Amino acid sequence: MGDSSLADQLRRFRIPLGVLTLFIFSGILLKSQPHLQPNIQVPNIPVEKWTTQIKALLTSSPATPIEHPIPKLMLAAHRKYKGMMNRQSTTLEEAVKEYERRYGRPPPRGFDEWFEFVKENGCKIVDEYDGMVKDFEPFWQLEGVEFRRRAEQVGELASIDLVRIRNGNAKIVNVERGNHGSEVSARAQGFAQMVEKYQHKLPDMTLAINARSEGRVLVPWVHLEYPNSTNQDSSIGLAAMLGGADAGAVDKDAHLVPDWRGIGSVWEAFRQTCPPGTESRRLFHSVQGHGSRPSAFSRAQVQLESNPTSEDNEDPYQGAGSDFSFVRVTQEGFDYCAHPSAHTRSGHFFSDWRTIPALYPVLSPAKAPGFSDLVIPSHYYYASTKRYTYGYDSINTVVKDIDDMEHPWDRKVDKIFWRGATTGGGSSPPGFMAQYQRHRFVRMASSESEHNRTVVYAHPSKPNEYFAHKVPHQELNRHMIDAAFTKAVGCMHYPTGCAGMMKEMRFTEPVVLGEHWKYRYLLDLDGQSYSARFFAFLASQSAVIKATVYREFWSDWMVPWVHYIPLSGGYDELYNIHAFFSPPSANMSAIAKSDSSNSTDTVSKEPNEGDVLLKKIAQAGRTWKKTNGRRVDMEAYVYRLCLEYARLWADDREEWSFKMP
Repeated sequence: MGDSSLADQLRRFRIPLGVLTLFIFSGILLKSQPHLQPNIQVPNIPVEKWTTQIKALLTSSPATPIEHPIPKLMLAAHRKYKGMMNRQSTTLEEAVKEYERRYGRPPPRGFDEWFEFVKENGCKIVDEYDGMVKDFEPFWQLEGVEFRRRAEQVGELASIDLVRIRNGNAKIVNVERGNHGSEVSARAQGFAQMVEKYQHKLPDMTLAINARSEGRVLVPWVHLEYPNSTNQDSSIGLAAMLGGADAGAVDKDAHLVPDWRGIGSVWEAFRQTCPPGTESRRLFHSVQGHGSRPSAFSRAQVQLESNPTSEDNEDPYQGAGSDFSFVRVTQEGFDYCAHPSAHTRSGHFFSDWRTIPALYPVLSPAKAPGFSDLVIPSHYYYASTKRYTYGYDSINTVVKDIDDMEHPWDRKVDKIFWRGATTGGGSSPPGFMAQYQRHRFVRMASSESEHNRTVVYAHPSKPNEYFAHKVPHQELNRHMIDAAFTKAVGCMHYPTGCAGMMKEMRFTEPVVLGEHWKYRYLLDLDGQSYSARFFAFLASQSAVIKATVYREFWSDWMVPWVHYIPLSGGYDELYNIHAFFSPPSANMSAIAKSDSSNSTDTVSKEPNEGDVLLKKIAQAGRTWKKTNGRRVDMEAYVYRLCLEYARLWADDREEWSFKMP
């Protein structure tokens, strides 16, 4: 559908925001339509009913109507994505100029061969590498000799593998264990496979691959802002470099300590990355108490998060803290320095594994805000496995375009589906597991509370009328969500123990990956780090709802509300996401009717406009995966990363910059 068609159909859905009261809407308010660029192709978003005006408002005081956010968010997202794709460079000259415009320097040597690789393999994204360049920026302060020494030196740490490219061949070694080849991590093996096609074109270099899913590098703010005031000469050795910034990093025998062992935490290390004067740096003391229990300060925080105040609801981590507030993007750019209490809701801050408090080039599959890792594609995305790959045929070891367990859209269950283990963080310090991402969600989805939440539904047979209903939480869960844990991991660290966890949350038997395809909505949540199932979900014919705090290699390439539905870290708006895209079931309609003296008709059996839009999101995500999320697209990303890396590896970086012939 073209631009003019969309503009002709566009209406904006308006509702008033009251205080958990019933609203009734009707009428159409025509508004001027936004101008769309002629090259932008957007899907048909039939939102002629989305603009309404108040007919009656059953509250004690009037409220100003506002535009329903979702159609506006979708339109803006489609314009952004199509505009981005239309702008991609088509010639080497254009790509060089765009690189220089964005980053203020010429591209690295070998850029022409990389561009040829991209074109030969049909890669459509050429210019969107801002995240990668930002990752590398701090390393420009290091001279080549220092960069090279640190790349080799960091391999002495546990869970770090080195990929050494020598004379055009990549070999893997684990210095700490003395292992080679098949005995190293799957992440290092995956990276080595990604460079196979072009390794013969790369100069000698050593790349440190993080064997863990969590980010590893947290550099104190003062080290990055005032590098000359800190030790920049790693010739003193890794133990001295790390011990100077983290007293617990080295034991009495000068051995490197891989975990926290009760001294320090990821959060304490993260706080040092924040600028002086920020809320996180101004904390009177840390959330780690003495012994095995969190301090009184941290216990108060947990209570606060469980019963958020109006002030806490303003925390952008939870959107606007309302059942009817929607986020434009996920929280990969969230500012924990400004909102320190929010860290209790992200499990990676409680990881047991010690972080690296100095600027070392470590390649990781994802990074949370504040980390200095270099992001690479996940080996789970790149490989083909039964557990993480849509359409994988384990008998014939091939990947099919349509999974054998896929369901047609009109036969999919109209619920939000999630299954997973209770992973999501460590216990350093203990006592916070109840607040981790997955635990908060499953507890919410398992609630049998009769407390009302507000959901907004379109009238089933009157397209110009809308109702905000107060519905018991337990009924929303019963009709909208199918979520459960399948395995209790580390439940002894849960505040009420394993028995308490099993009582508070729903547990079921594990399901195979293909079981997900029965549902229209697939929820994707962070675990210990990023979610490895995301690409499989995208490849399916279901729509993905995603909440994350991590940036990955694809973050510059994908647009929320086009390819997936972004969800805030508080999940408050989840029920209204479902209510917007899906009409109420007959039972839900009856429940909603009981909230009002206003009658509603029988639920229509025909697909509504919301369902059409939801299907378009599912199709767009699947199309993106097939065109921009291929194995060769990941290879192109890593190829360009290696060129940037090679320039930093060199002594003469100007000589290692690309010059047009």
